[in-house]
Amino acid sequence: MKFNKWTLGLAAIGVVSLASAARADEKMSQLQTALSNTTISGYVDTAAQWNPGTDQKPAGGPNIPAYSFAKDDGFSLNAIDIAIDHPEDETPWAAGYHVELMYGPNSVPASSGGGPAFNAYNVRQAYLSLRTPIGNSGIDWKVGVWDTIIGYESSSDPSNPNYTRSYGYTIEPTTHTGVQGNYKVNDEISVQAGIADGSNLGTSPGAINGTSSVESQKAYMGAVALTAPSSWGWASGATLNAGVIDSEYTTPFVAAGAAGTTSYYVGATIPTPMSALKGGLSFDYADAHDHAGHADVVGLYGSYQINPNTSFNLRGEWGQNDDPALLANTVTGFRNTFEEATATLQYNLWANVLTRAEIRWDHIEHGEAYGAGPTGGAFRNNDFLLALNLIYQF
Repeated sequence: MKFNKWTLGLAAIGVVSLASAARADEKMSQLQTALSNTTISGYVDTAAQWNPGTDQKPAGGPNIPAYSFAKDDGFSLNAIDIAIDHPEDETPWAAGYHVELMYGPNSVPASSGGGPAFNAYNVRQAYLSLRTPIGNSGIDWKVGVWDTIIGYESSSDPSNPNYTRSYGYTIEPTTHTGVQGNYKVNDEISVQAGIADGSNLGTSPGAINGTSSVESQKAYMGAVALTAPSSWGWASGATLNAGVIDSEYTTPFVAAGAAGTTSYYVGATIPTPMSALKGGLSFDYADAHDHAGHADVVGLYGSYQINPNTSFNLRGEWGQNDDPALLANTVTGFRNTFEEATATLQYNLWANVLTRAEIRWDHIEHGEAYGAGPTGGAFRNNDFLLALNLIYQF
């Protein structure tokens, strides 16, 4: 074994022994080997927004729409996300890991009911990735805490086409603790299946180690993804995703029966003959077992890449809800129908910084749920938002 001159000098005067230096060098080599393919990435998400007509917050709440992470006027730190990865290699029995820490009011999974606004765990994902060779492919496993397998929008803020979240995202589970398998049948077809602790409902309950009071109750899930082949011409790369998550979840606060949800999702991304223009659609249906209620949302998406640094993104949604456990009712006593439209201009002005300017309109069909006057009462059925969003990615 070769030693540098500094180590040899220390050994000559008896400060260190060559044997201990060899052991230290060996441990360092092992550490360097283990970390050689490790990557660190993440983002810092900040924003400023104005909701006209909500200057005075009423005693019972802000009277703003009920989509995930909706905020009042002002400046906000949304989330800090740090991910450490050691991906699988190409060997048949490959192994790796993913650790993702998330801080801030947009953290998922959020703390359980009654807790602070910030994530009680600060762990968004932490799982082992393991491959089991089967046939010409293999099953890639995730064991630990991982993002849900359904949904058009992601819990990663920069991955979404808009700054604000959709109602579809709001009624979906976000995080699971369990085992998930992903099998790629071929370049066009892949399937996912998993079993987990009781899945969280929207972004409210904590999902990490979120076992039910009835220990046998679990969440079962499956999904399929289809990708159009290159032979489809301009439609090449179009995707169709469908999935179901069923969870029975009893808590000590449920007097009888079981609280749980079944979530259904279908989504697609659609290229067009114009390479700069892409479309998308989503359908979410959530059924609450204990309340015999449901919420369903249809979403349409459009994106136009103006130039390499600029894009224009649109989203429109229509939905209805009759269960406050699925989506906070905008007006008590109504089975409400609601719509929203969002337009986002995205421009990469600074290196590594995602810059978005956004305008959003929310509307409910029954009652007056938005706004706040001098007495604090809501007085309209429309809500508007203007926002500037800056995200640094590293």
